[in-house]
Amino acid sequence: MAQRAVWLISHEPGTPLCGTVRFSRRYPTVEKRARVFNGTSYVPIPEDGPFLKALLFELRLLDDDKDFVESRDSCSHINKTSVYGLVVGGGELWPVVAFLKNNMIYACVPLVEQTLSPHPPLISISGISQSFELLFGIQDFLFLGQKNDTELNTKLNQLPDLFLQACPFGTLLDANLQNSLDSINFASVTHPQKQPAWRVGTYKGKPQVSISITEKVKSMQYDKRDIADTWQVVGAVTCKCDLEGIMPNVTISLSLPTNGSPLQDILVHPCVTSLDSAILTSSSIDTMDDSAFSGPYKFPFTPPLESFNLCYYTSQVPVPPILGFYQMKEEEIQVKITVNLKLHESVKNNFEFCEARIPFYNRGPITHVECKVSFGQLEVFREKSLLVWIIGQKFPKSMEISLSGTVTFGAKSHEKQPFDEICIGGTAYLKLHFRILDYTLTGCYADQHSVQVFASGKPKISTRTALQHSV
Repeated sequence: MAQRAVWLISHEPGTPLCGTVRFSRRYPTVEKRARVFNGTSYVPIPEDGPFLKALLFELRLLDDDKDFVESRDSCSHINKTSVYGLVVGGGELWPVVAFLKNNMIYACVPLVEQTLSPHPPLISISGISQSFELLFGIQDFLFLGQKNDTELNTKLNQLPDLFLQACPFGTLLDANLQNSLDSINFASVTHPQKQPAWRVGTYKGKPQVSISITEKVKSMQYDKRDIADTWQVVGAVTCKCDLEGIMPNVTISLSLPTNGSPLQDILVHPCVTSLDSAILTSSSIDTMDDSAFSGPYKFPFTPPLESFNLCYYTSQVPVPPILGFYQMKEEEIQVKITVNLKLHESVKNNFEFCEARIPFYNRGPITHVECKVSFGQLEVFREKSLLVWIIGQKFPKSMEISLSGTVTFGAKSHEKQPFDEICIGGTAYLKLHFRILDYTLTGCYADQHSVQVFASGKPKISTRTALQHSV
């Protein structure tokens, strides 16, 4: 398992190239092996410029890229794996592992020890697992504890030296780059015990486990008797386990709060070693099944080194957390808007933050705003044609707030204004972003071989909720 090349690219919309290569590393010895293994299907690694352009085109991140391209956008080419083929130099560079996170594109090309025509199954290419391990390790190193751009630039400047230790000659020894930074004399250790494909290298240091639960509530509220409101709750449990040992065992147990809705449609990470069958059979599709498993939900697993999503789930909550009404009336170059929001009594009135975003598409820039809010404050982003209603950390005692007023727009200019094919005329939406924190940790035990974490009461809900209203 080896890597032919690695790139870190900052995504910069609005600039001529829409991105900048912040770091790149090529491995000539691995490239020679690729030329031998791939034979006539071999495509050399391009320079940074052509690679940047081809990757941004494939990811649809170019500013002027709005046309339909059959080879990329047709239904037969839907990508679900973050593995792409880039057209460079008259050939197809494949496989390219790439994903976008925090405005940074992480990409690398693993070595495939066979011909590439036709494409072999991804599961047969061991280097792809290592590619994800390496890229996730870089992501954790750059952004865990990163407070400003100065720290980010410092860490980017450290990458060349760290790669000499963590990934010499394209072979990944330790995906935790912090280990290489802490120990300049790092050396690879051969472990007789076989490790899973998603765990490359080992961790050395103080054992600790970090867990967060994120739930997204998508709600469509029409305020019409003949159209039923709909909402959907999707959750994810994210873990970061820094534990010594080749294959440490971890068990996480999640318990529902009182009268909590059971978790359904649970999907787990491949590192989970065993699972109660009742957890997997609980489905939201079968509405006649009232025997949903109510926990506790135990997940034993051997964690990879990087941060990962332990599981995904859905939940059938009885009501949305925030009920709302949004009305927009258009009068020539003005629109009159009315927004009423009500926090449901079952939701704890204590937020880390809460704000409502009201975008206006297919119009010119905002020239004048005359709005009144009953609570919070309103910010105007004129060039983005966006209103942001900052509600704060609590609703008032009445649990109800309102916004009303008039927004005036200028003429459409040649500059790029927010565009949406759906939000035309009176069709618009309001999106809410808020995060509720409420977490109880009752027990945590850790040693070299095992860690057990139990949560009781209401799990930590780090929630980013999108509440949409259509007119």
